Amino acid sequence: MRVIAGIYRSRPLAAPPGRDTRPTSDRLRETLFNVLAPRIEGAVFLDLYAGSGAVGIEALSRGAAEVIFAENAGPALQAIRRNLASLGIKGNYALEARSAAAALRRLAAAGRTAGIVFLDPPYVGAGEYEHTLSLLGGECASLLSPDAIVIAEHIRKYALPERLGSLHRYRLLQQGDAALSFYRCGEAS
Repeated sequence: MRVIAGIYRSRPLAAPPGRDTRPTSDRLRETLFNVLAPRIEGAVFLDLYAGSGAVGIEALSRGAAEVIFAENAGPALQAIRRNLASLGIKGNYALEARSAAAALRRLAAAGRTAGIVFLDPPYVGAGEYEHTLSLLGGECASLLSPDAIVIAEHIRKYALPERLGSLHRYRLLQQGDAALSFYRCGEAS
């Protein structure tokens, strides 16, 4: 696993040991950031279920103003810290060492906003998708800037709902066994 592009290009990243964390493949990360390219510069990027931190680090590498990593698994938190240290990243990030739901509620209560939210819960936690997307489309919608997008990485066979609260899916990209569902607030166009 490595950083694909930007200032940390080609630098290796560590993954947490074991099979509990499934890192986003380099190929899918490249596809994701090709889509996000026009929006990433200067964005506040929220990386939920951050795992190794690879997606958030990629965002920093490509010019995000700030990345907020949310993760509650001990080995994954250690991997994020190790990756940030090995790349010499000392600022422009925050680490929320708590569940995605707790992080969303805390950030919304603090008046924070994000322009891009990425979530990639463990596939075995299928209920986490709808719960997290429902929070973003409801109780924690104030966390989303007016033009924010929310991207959920999921297994291709698992169809996410078209609408959750104020969020509606406007794009679906499938690659191999994985898929990326893109959501935004407001009415579907």
